[in-house]
Amino acid sequence: MTAAAQTRPRVAVRLGGQTDFDGWRIAARALALEGMPAEAVGWVVEGTASSDLFDAASPPAAAAPGGPVDTTFTVPRAFVELAQAVICHVDPERFSLLYRVLTRLREEPHLMQIASDTDVRRLEAMAKSVRRDVHKMRAFVRFRRIGNGPEERHVAWFEPAHHIVERNAPFFVRRFTGIRWTILTPLATADWDGERLAIGPGANKADAPAADDAEDLWRTYFASIFNPARLKVKA
Repeated sequence: MTAAAQTRPRVAVRLGGQTDFDGWRIAARALALEGMPAEAVGWVVEGTASSDLFDAASPPAAAAPGGPVDTTFTVPRAFVELAQAVICHVDPERFSLLYRVLTRLREEPHLMQIASDTDVRRLEAMAKSVRRDVHKMRAFVRFRRIGNGPEERHVAWFEPAHHIVERNAPFFVRRFTGIRWTILTPLATADWDGERLAIGPGANKADAPAADDAEDLWRTYFASIFNPARLKVKA
């Protein structure tokens, strides 16, 4: 048996997107209840290059293996909240790291309280980075008006460090409910038509408008609400 075959995951779980927390949670819980070790599970995201690689190197993707399970398995709320943030990180190892901590929690129920633990510290650092990026997006997104009348729309370009667009979009819906807007980023796009929020694929910076006469208005608004010097991100 080759070294590649020896390290090949026994189960490949295909996720629907980079921030598919529900997909990860359902599969991770089922696998953990089956006693599947972390090193035996591979996590791939639909539509990525690694997804094609896993198709060739792994068994068919499995969202949840069969067999009897112990449905009494629970995890601390602190882990769930941390996982919801970490899932937005760009590190491709985040899914495996989260699953490893999940499996450890079965034997170490107080693991999340051990601040010196390497895995816990890494998760905390990743979550902090994501939350900082969320606040940065809220502070620095600048909308530019394009079109007039029924065609009027406000468009912004932003370059996030992590996959935070979907997580952050509801904030902009609440703040700018009365206008039609689109936030373009290299990782994803958020579009609000006044009634429905849609999350789409990433865009190019060239798709954003170059300038408009409403920029000063939006700059004043953001400066009054989100002063970067006053931002404080809680870990």
